[in-house]
Formats: sequence, C-alpha cells, structure tokens
Amino acid sequence: MQPIHWFRMLGEELHWSLVMGVIVVYGISQGFGVGLVRVSTQYYMKDDQKLQPSEAQLFFGLLQLPWIVKPLWGLLTDTLPVLGYRRRPYFIFAGQNPCFPQCCLTAISMLAVSLQPNLSLGYAMLFLMSGSTGMAISDVTIDACVTQNSVTHPALAGDMQSLCGLSASIGSLVGFSLSGFLVHLVGPTGVFGFLSFPAGLVVLVGMLLREGNLQRSVHRGVHEKFVDAGKAMWRTLKCREVWRPCLFMFLSICVSLHVHEGMFYWYTDAEGGPSFSQEIVGSIFSFGAIGSLSGVLIYQNFLKNHPLRDIVFWSQLLFSLSGLLDLMLVLRINLKIGFPDYFFVVIDEAVSRMIGRVKWMPLLVLSSKLCPPGIEGTFFALLMSIDHIGLLFSTWLGGLLLHMLNVTRTQFDNLWFALLIRSMMRLLPVALLFLIPRADPNLSVLPAEMLKMKKGDDDQKNTEMASLIDGS
Repeated sequence: MQPIHWFRMLGEELHWSLVMGVIVVYGISQGFGVGLVRVSTQYYMKDDQKLQPSEAQLFFGLLQLPWIVKPLWGLLTDTLPVLGYRRRPYFIFAGQNPCFPQCCLTAISMLAVSLQPNLSLGYAMLFLMSGSTGMAISDVTIDACVTQNSVTHPALAGDMQSLCGLSASIGSLVGFSLSGFLVHLVGPTGVFGFLSFPAGLVVLVGMLLREGNLQRSVHRGVHEKFVDAGKAMWRTLKCREVWRPCLFMFLSICVSLHVHEGMFYWYTDAEGGPSFSQEIVGSIFSFGAIGSLSGVLIYQNFLKNHPLRDIVFWSQLLFSLSGLLDLMLVLRINLKIGFPDYFFVVIDEAVSRMIGRVKWMPLLVLSSKLCPPGIEGTFFALLMSIDHIGLLFSTWLGGLLLHMLNVTRTQFDNLWFALLIRSMMRLLPVALLFLIPRADPNLSVLPAEMLKMKKGDDDQKNTEMASLIDGS
C-alpha cells in the first residue's frame, strides 16, 4: 500500500490534478512518445536516409536545438501572460498549431513524415524538429509548475522529481516495448503516424489548468517584464550556490561522449555481430526503461535523504564502469565466458540506465531548488537548456570520434577503442565534485534573501491543476 499512500500524500499536499498533469506530460506525451520515436528514428536514419553512424549522430544532435532554447519558452510562460494566464495558453499552444485549428503541432509534424515516403533529409529534419519543439514547450510549462511547488515545498522536491521520473520511465517502458513490433509491421515512417495521438493529450492538460487571471499584470509592458526577468536570472546566476552546480552538470554531460549510433549499427549490421531484429532492439530498450524505473525507485526509497555529492560520486564511478560492458560485448568476451548476446545486452542496457538515472535524480532535485520565486519556469528551463547543450556537444563529439576512428555502416574494427575512450572520459567529472554542495537534500539551497525575491504581485499565486468539475 506504500505507493498508494505516496500518491495520496502528493495529491493532498500539491493537489491531485498536478499529479495528473505530470503523468500526462511526462508519462504519455514524453515517455511513451519518446519510446516510440527513438527506435523508429534510428531505423529511419539508417534504412531510409542511408546515413553513416557519425552522420546520424550529427542529425540526432540537431533534434536537441528546440530544447536548448527552452529558456525562451520559460521566459514567455513567466513574463508574457496570454489573456491574463501564464500557463494554460502555452500548454494548448504546445499541442495545437495555430495555423491548423484542432490539429496538434507535434501531430502535424509526425504525420507529414509518415505520409511522405520519399521525403528529403532536410524536410524530414524540419518536421522532426517541429515535433520536438512542441514537446519542449509542454515540458518547460509543466516544469514551471513542478519547480514552483519545489520552492514552496522543499521537503517534497525529491518526491516530485521521483514522480516525474516514474512517469517517464513507465511511459518509456510501454513505448519501447511496442516500438520494435510497430517498426516491423508498419515501418519507421508508419510509427511516426502513431505519435500524433499522445501529442494531442497536451491540449487536454491546458484545458484542465486553473490559475488566477493576472489582470494587474496586463498593464505592464512586455519589454519591462523581459528586462526584470533577465535581471533576476543574472542575479541568480552570479550566486555561488547556483553557477557551480550548473558548471558541473554541463561538464559532466559534455565529457560523457555518446557513441550510441555506432553501437546501434553494430547491433543490427555488423558481420559477426548479434544481428538483432527490430523487435529485439525494441525489447532491449524496454529493459533499459525498466532499469531507469528501478533507478527512480532506488533513489526514492533509499537515497533521497543522503547528501547529493555522495550520491553523484558513487554513481559516476559506477557509470564509468558500466561503459565497459559495451566494450566486452564488442570484443565478444561475453561469448567466451558463456553469455549469449541478447542476455548480455539486456543486462548492459538495464544496468547502465539504472545507474544513469540514480546519478541524474539528485541533480534534478538540486536544479529544482536553484530556481528563485517568480521565474521558476524560466530559470529551470535555463538549467535544463545548459544540460541539453552539454548533450549536444556530447553527441557531436561522439560522432566526431566515430568519424576519426572510421566507424561506418560496414566497418566496426575501431568501435572498441571508441568505447574505451568513452569509459575513461566518464571518470573526469569525479574531479569536479567540489562544485556540488554538501547540503541537506530536504532543505533549500538558495540564500534566504533570494527566496524572498519577487517579480511582481502577480507571481505570488501558485499554479494548480483542477478538474472541469472543480472549475464549474
């Protein structure tokens, strides 16, 4: 009964409909949607567009661009109310394209790729980035709600991030479990058509959002609001308690090189490799989602009250060691010790995702506590955009490494060396742990004077989710 009591506690403390909003955005729109889109996009780049592994990583990095500009979406939600509302219009806009009434922005983009079998790479990337933009807008808006409650309820910050992680992991588990079968049945482009349905649920979240109409703020100029928000962000970033963790998060992601496309091509095309089918690839990623879910549960039940720096230290060491499992697979050591490829890959994926989630959870909790009142959405989006910039560099540097080592669609002789370099690079963030505070995870991180910082009277209202019955 503990999970039921936990959900009930969150519902009573934060309002049950906020819990519902997190589940819809993180679990269905992002978790389930990303579970479908990852496998389908990988096969689309490999089989339909005929890209090399390094080229595929370059274009996967471009899909991060809408997430890098998240501060812009956050700035809009915090400083530019539409008809007096700060959150509702942006949820609706994220799911609805104003040029196509009653149609989802993400849905239109995914359907365009699905219905054009011979679409050029440029147009395909344009539509895929449009779909990614819709997800980024909805993400930053729900993040603003979660972050706002993390500031007002610091003791529940870990629980709220656990709820986000649980929702995303369960959604990803379902999405990955179905992705391989759907790619086999309808092809990569056919799967893009299915993505139009979960994207439309974001509009529902916007319809159920209840917030006070900020009539007093409409008389202030938009320019003045942007200037005030910019000054508040700069004042916060200059704080030692803020810029040091930001620098650590960026560098820790940047140096952890991604060579996932090289491994994906090796899984499916390498001579003497596993030659996994589409269904097998989808099931492998589904075990990764189980590992991610396990990481959330481990953090929620055993680690959330431990010092943040200690958790990051041990998880970073284990994260580096987990990269050696890929190296053993490529060198075929697993076969020499009697482990079949599929069994070994499943363990590798689950363990790596679990450790990665345990490493990332305390950093998310810390990020949510670094946001000053009034610009929660803007500042949390800024922190997450810093992480996505790190991910972009990590993806592109990994692609450059694959190119320099001549890892192609048919040549994988040097892939083992790329994996070895990646594992060694993952140790570098350990030397930067002094940037992470040794604070009690249940207490606020920002100085007291910054917690009292206000942008205006309109920012004192807490956004909450409400049912249609409650709003009538």
